[in-house]
Amino acid sequence: MNVDIHPSWKAVLNEEFDKPYFKVLANYVKEEYSNHKCFPPGKWIFRAFELCPFDEIKVVILGQDPYHGVGQANGLCFSVNENVSMPPSLLNIFKELETDIGKPMPGSGSLTSWAQQGVLLVNATLTVRAHQAGSHQGKGWEEFTDHVIQTISKQRENVVFLLWGGYAKKKQRLIDTDKHMVFTSGHPSPLSANRGYWFGNRHFSKTNVFLKENGKQEISW
Repeated sequence: MNVDIHPSWKAVLNEEFDKPYFKVLANYVKEEYSNHKCFPPGKWIFRAFELCPFDEIKVVILGQDPYHGVGQANGLCFSVNENVSMPPSLLNIFKELETDIGKPMPGSGSLTSWAQQGVLLVNATLTVRAHQAGSHQGKGWEEFTDHVIQTISKQRENVVFLLWGGYAKKKQRLIDTDKHMVFTSGHPSPLSANRGYWFGNRHFSKTNVFLKENGKQEISW
């Protein structure tokens, strides 16, 4: 498994890569990619950590696992590449953005520009077998990404954590809420959003208010 990450992450994660559980995980992922169609492409497994340097994180958005349809997952949670149809959750994110800050619906579902501005778009599980949602859960990824969240909480200050849905909300226990801002809501998936748990959370404007109050550049969503 090729761990392609920004140099700033290596200082905080190198010890984790040497732990026994991660070596078992790496072997599992290599075997899965050799024997099955898996997503995202191998070169993009750690893309969130490549595009968003550790010392530039302003916001963390946590997903559960990658899209499992062909051509969808690109290593950033909720994001798809240009010219790929937007999944329902991503459409609902953009609908809330339009209501919240007046941003028109974009033509592309790529969230690369968010990552480049300091938004860590990370799934709790970084890989998945094609057409089998959650197929790589419970193999070690969660231990790794929990460590990532805890490390950000301990070593950074005034980061905004956006926790959408029941799974993500459970991660609040890993975050020092005296040092950081946590916003929670329902998941943007249609099942949750159509029940009134997503729309109207105004997380994007609230995030920018917090960043501005703490002397940080706002995100151009």
